Amino acid sequence: MKFAFGLPHTLRIKAMVQPWEAGVTGADQTRMVKLADDLGYDMVAVPEHFVIPRDHVEVSGPHYFHAASAQAYIAGATERIVVNSCITILPLQNPIVLGKALATADWLSSGRMMMSVGVGWLEEEFQAVGVPFRERGRICDEYLAAMIELWTSDTPEFEGKYVSFRDIAFEPKPVRRPHIPIWIGGDVEASLKRAARFGSGWWPFLSDPDDIPARLDYIKSQPTYVDKPFDVMFPVKVPPINARHEAIGDAADRRVMSAEQIVDRLGRLAELGVTVSSVPPQGVGDIEGYLDFARWVIEEIKPRVG
Repeated sequence: MKFAFGLPHTLRIKAMVQPWEAGVTGADQTRMVKLADDLGYDMVAVPEHFVIPRDHVEVSGPHYFHAASAQAYIAGATERIVVNSCITILPLQNPIVLGKALATADWLSSGRMMMSVGVGWLEEEFQAVGVPFRERGRICDEYLAAMIELWTSDTPEFEGKYVSFRDIAFEPKPVRRPHIPIWIGGDVEASLKRAARFGSGWWPFLSDPDDIPARLDYIKSQPTYVDKPFDVMFPVKVPPINARHEAIGDAADRRVMSAEQIVDRLGRLAELGVTVSSVPPQGVGDIEGYLDFARWVIEEIKPRVG
């Protein structure tokens, strides 16, 4: 089992974060990712939104990064940890420009970039950027294919409805082969098919963990799936929110878990096909408490998980 480090103040969703996290600065985050790197965490991931509709700020918060920019910074501040997104809203971005940004950061960081892709859900965000919301799935698939062509071909050529290019050179190529790892985020059938076609991993957000094996089988049964190492990311505790970031459930969803319960939970997730997980902090009230918890996870929990 690989362990992901949750970086505070990459978003401010009330149902997911504690009040102290809003005071975490960029300098604090730099110190945190350096420690995560030193401790041996395998991955850190950056959420993304470009704009939040004013009438949704109360629920979703206004604070998000441009994932690729933050990923490049984090990679430059660390030495070994892999830097992912969670998620890149691909239809809102030019695939040539984003492909270049990620390939550049991957080359400079000796192959530590990843990308988790989603189609987005905020229609007003698409309106602000000028992208047709109802076409976002088709746009996403085309952009993924175009980026892979740029990353893998010595003579990239692509002809599509939303992007086309030919007679161009594109370097540097990503360090990792065949290209930067792509995970697909989401739980609906279209996301599972997208994971089969393009992905080397799947990041479910609203799935019940007991549904993971069947959905993983569905991914691998698709005609576009090629047998390869395939990751599944699922945290020890799922934030009690729905797809629109609204709180659900009750206080039991936030209960403190013992070390034994966490280890048992990780073992169960591994049995279900999960290969990467995270342990959200419990009983933490400031940065130092958060970092102490992060150390505890690596020193006390990780050695007990196969």
